[in-house]
Order: sequence, then C-alpha cells, then structure tokens
Amino acid sequence: MNIKDHIRSIPDFPKPGILFYDISTLLAHPDAWQVAMGRMAREIRAFQPDILAGIESRGFLVAAPLALKLGCGFVMLRKKGKLPGKTIRHDYALEYGTDTIEIQADAIAEGQRVVVLDDLLATGGTMTAGIELLRKLGAHVTGAASIIELSFLPGRQRLKELDVPFTSLASYSE
Repeated sequence: MNIKDHIRSIPDFPKPGILFYDISTLLAHPDAWQVAMGRMAREIRAFQPDILAGIESRGFLVAAPLALKLGCGFVMLRKKGKLPGKTIRHDYALEYGTDTIEIQADAIAEGQRVVVLDDLLATGGTMTAGIELLRKLGAHVTGAASIIELSFLPGRQRLKELDVPFTSLASYSE
C-alpha cells in the first residue's frame, strides 16, 4: 500500500503559496492507518524507546497509538501554558519571532530513551526544540520520526546536526 495515496494535498492552506499535506484522509481510512502505524512501529522499534514524545497536536495522533503498539509510555510536548503542574520550557526561534514548547517536569526520567514524533517534518524547528527540551531533562533522544517529510526543506539536516536519526513514511520533494 502506498501511504501517499491516502494523504490529501490542499493548496494555499494555511496561506497562499503553501501546499498543505493533510493526514486527515489517512486517519479516516482504517486499513491505511493500520498499515501506517504498523510500518511506523517497525521503524521506531529500531530506536529502542522507553517512551515516545508527541509534538502538539498532530504528533499526539502518531505517538499515542504507537506507544500502545510498542508497549511504551507517551508524553506530550505542548505549547506554552497548556500543561498542568510544574513544567520545563524551551524557547526557540521561528522565521519571524519566537515560540515556546513545554513538558511536565516529571514526565521523563533522566537517561530514558525517547523518540520524538510529529505528523510532518519541514524545517525541523519544532522537532529540534522538542529534542533540546527533552535533553534538558536528561533524556537520551534515540530517534525522531514523522509520517511525512518535506525533503526539500532542511529538517532532516537539522536533526542530523543534533546526532538524532530520523525516519518517515512518505517523502515529498516539492
């Protein structure tokens, strides 16, 4: 099964000139979603994770079912102010400004093997911020993955610079 057959492209979303790759159609197709999660589980298993970290919000849709499938825990990396209790935050640069990502302070034990997941890797800014945040807590980030990779953007290279291996199910070169 070709996973790309179940990913819809929407031009000019969220703004003109952007081609949005929508996984909603993949999520809605039970056979394709099962195949995607099976393939992703096989890839993630190689990273030997103790716990999976999903990036808000579509990364939760990938990480949570994979955690169940692999028998791992699942933690959320969220935007500022969205998590209860004590949090650890990491500020990072965007093209025009900054953003903040947070995790609950007790979500990861020092030395735990963590894989970071999102639905799509583009420039790698958010994924890189997630890795840096997890490392602040003493996590050993063994890998990162997404359903979709935009290979014409520098995301994979940014992760390579952090010595974090990356895998995806579908790659788009334009």
